[in-house]
Amino acid sequence: MAKYRRGRINDAVAEELAIALSEVREPKVVNNFVSITRADVAPDLKYATVYFSCIGDSKESKEGLKKCTGMLRHHLATTLNLRITPELNFVKDDSIEHGARISKLLDEVMGDGSADSQ
Repeated sequence: MAKYRRGRINDAVAEELAIALSEVREPKVVNNFVSITRADVAPDLKYATVYFSCIGDSKESKEGLKKCTGMLRHHLATTLNLRITPELNFVKDDSIEHGARISKLLDEVMGDGSADSQ
């Protein structure tokens, strides 16, 4: 499968899962403000690693997402035209926190440098 096709499939899976999350009524998902950041589908389409971010407890959010896996896969099967509906594996995405930490460190460095020059 061409790399650009996998990229389109990854984007489509992440987009459809984000839409499906708006229909989820699981309290562990709704209360923690879970959102899908990206998806990585295996070349054989059997498995998909879905990265999520949340404001609340990530372990609780992951448990809630696991409970909703059947409904989410059903949504993917009905909306995407794939030969196989992938099994979903959820992973906490720390890139947002990592970016915020780097931004904070840069602000501290820039703040210290400007104070010395005055």
